[in-house]
Amino acid sequence: MRLILYLVVAYQLFMLLYFVVMNTGYTFVTFFAYLHIKNVAEIAPDLDQLLALTSMSNLRPVSIVMPAFNEEINICNTIIAATRITYPEFEILVVNDGSTDMTMAKLIEQFDLVEIDRPAKTMIPTERVHRVYGSRSFPELWVIDKENGGKADALNVGISYSRYPLFCAVDADSLLEPDALMRMGQQFLLNKELVAAGGAVRVLNGCEVENSSVVNVRAPHNILAIIQIAEYLRGFLAGRIAWGEYNSLLIISGAFGVFRKDLLLAIGGYRKTVGEDMDLVLRLHRHCIDNKIKYKVSFASDPVCWTQVPSDLMTLLRQRNRWQRGLVDSLWYNRAMVFNPRYGRVGTIGLPCYLLFELLGPVIEFFGYFAFLVFLYFHLLNPVFVTLFLVTSILWGMWLNAAAVLLDNYTISKYDKVRDVYKVALLGSLDYLGYRQLLAVERFIGTFQVWRSHWGKMKRKPIEQGDNIARSN
Repeated sequence: MRLILYLVVAYQLFMLLYFVVMNTGYTFVTFFAYLHIKNVAEIAPDLDQLLALTSMSNLRPVSIVMPAFNEEINICNTIIAATRITYPEFEILVVNDGSTDMTMAKLIEQFDLVEIDRPAKTMIPTERVHRVYGSRSFPELWVIDKENGGKADALNVGISYSRYPLFCAVDADSLLEPDALMRMGQQFLLNKELVAAGGAVRVLNGCEVENSSVVNVRAPHNILAIIQIAEYLRGFLAGRIAWGEYNSLLIISGAFGVFRKDLLLAIGGYRKTVGEDMDLVLRLHRHCIDNKIKYKVSFASDPVCWTQVPSDLMTLLRQRNRWQRGLVDSLWYNRAMVFNPRYGRVGTIGLPCYLLFELLGPVIEFFGYFAFLVFLYFHLLNPVFVTLFLVTSILWGMWLNAAAVLLDNYTISKYDKVRDVYKVALLGSLDYLGYRQLLAVERFIGTFQVWRSHWGKMKRKPIEQGDNIARSN
């Protein structure tokens, strides 16, 4: 009996330590990101002035690639937004990955497409390409129609047919801000060692969209979407800024990222996996270090892409299940890098942290919550532990969500109304009251379903329907 009590106390202490370490890390990266974004905002005028003195022709040409599978609802909006970007030389390649809906028909009608003869510049093994179209309305737009092979396969077709040295991957239901690509191109102009960069992905739900442009940034009514805004700001935006500064950034969102095409070719393009975005970045790190290439993988907070997040529970759970499966597969495929000092901070800091808090985190949390209920039922909980557990695992986390929203708005002020800021800060803090626990269970399940290679069915609704939109990022 005494041994059981010792084990119970030890387990409770372990759970407390886990949440303290995790939330301490989140606290650090939140304030680090705040200082970084504030600094970027302060030097922006000087940077813009410097770049104004530099001819825009110095910006390297870029190929924007949009993989599309059954995207008839929003693909045209995404393309129109991309055609309005401010950039000296670019092309847009839409890769239709064997859609079974009206995606191709809408593209042909909307953009006046005609079949042309455009051979691939390079060749990465992919599913068969049926035909290539050019647009008589937008000379920079090309559409490639191919057999279904998945997102990674469609992106590899984009690499093969792209003409320019920079490769930009954009989701087919996202909206680029007009200056997003120019700000990203500036990163590559100012830093010659930069090989990959991710832009800020912000939540589109609730925003007013007119003619494929975000005209007013508003908080959505849907509680799931609001919580995800706080989640994006705390975990995705803040976290990636911190990891990028330490050259340990392991993931660039598939919704918006720019890469040096020569290095994508050197590593063989995207690997077929449900976590193709993280896997690609890990293999870029590995290739550059193995070949002694001086490099930088970074995150830029000022280039913005607006994207939809799930607004219904089932779509959200499918998304997080897929993310977890992709994480497990990517870490396993690149396992030789984990704890390996040969790979510097990526191997000794970045990957171990992802292993502990992202891969094993859902498992630890799942058993932690389960044990909490068991101990509560058998009256084995120490009152001091209960208090500390609630403070470290829930109240601290709620504060972090609210702080991330308030600090982000203080530096950038994206929302048009102050009440929207406080709405997101307040309701977004509810992450830790059921939402996080539910996702921990789904991610726990996904950890042991890595063998599943399909994405799952995701809902699509028109971008301009505000809160009703839902997607899987």
